Amino acid sequence: MAAEVEYESVLCVKPDVSVYRIPPRASNRGYRASDWKLDQPDWTGRLRITSKGKIAYIKLEDKVSGELFAQAPVEQYPGIAVETVTDSSRYFVIRIQDGTGRSAFIGIGFTDRGDAFDFNVSLQDHFKWVKQESEISKESQEMDARPKLDLGFKEGQTIKLSIGNITTKKGGASKPRTAKGGGLSLLPPPPGGKVTIPPPSSSVAISNHVTPPPIPKSNHGGSDAARFQTRHHSHPTGSSSEWHWRDIKDRLEE
Repeated sequence: MAAEVEYESVLCVKPDVSVYRIPPRASNRGYRASDWKLDQPDWTGRLRITSKGKIAYIKLEDKVSGELFAQAPVEQYPGIAVETVTDSSRYFVIRIQDGTGRSAFIGIGFTDRGDAFDFNVSLQDHFKWVKQESEISKESQEMDARPKLDLGFKEGQTIKLSIGNITTKKGGASKPRTAKGGGLSLLPPPPGGKVTIPPPSSSVAISNHVTPPPIPKSNHGGSDAARFQTRHHSHPTGSSSEWHWRDIKDRLEE
């Protein structure tokens, strides 16, 4: 597997920086910018901070041509590669190195206090990111080293699921429940809420009529047909129903 390619990123660019040759540090109290010749810088140019992987590089370059004057690799911050002075926030001491492994300490300073602040924050943010990446990588390695939990089913292993109150029986679906209380259930009433009353029977209808009194037999001559016709077509009094019943009775008596 090919190694991951690392690209160089630019973290900060400041167009104006002054470089000073500083005396050796006399004690452990730190560097003081007041010991330098601040009004006579030994070199002026542009400062650029880049990063490649976990290492940051402070590069001092010519303002016009961009030619590299010196660079200081920084593996941690704060550290020996970059130190602040004890009497000012605009000046720092950096350790520059060449390709042969030789190193020297020089002083750098910014005219604007904001440029010094940006220089400081750029280095802090970079190494904060390096620390987070290291912690993530460490956690990932610890996770890989742990025994993996096997959650797969073994051969012949089964599980039983219980979903609410649903139960199933072998041999078909469950029987429907019967209503409690027993007895016959009543049918609902017909639509509209009206009940039809059947008509009375023929016996009731006949009993409502008054039976006509008997009629004496006539002494007049004539055929039965003539008498029936006369009675049938002549209704001097009473209703047609009464005369009808009289004719039937006379026929029965004769």
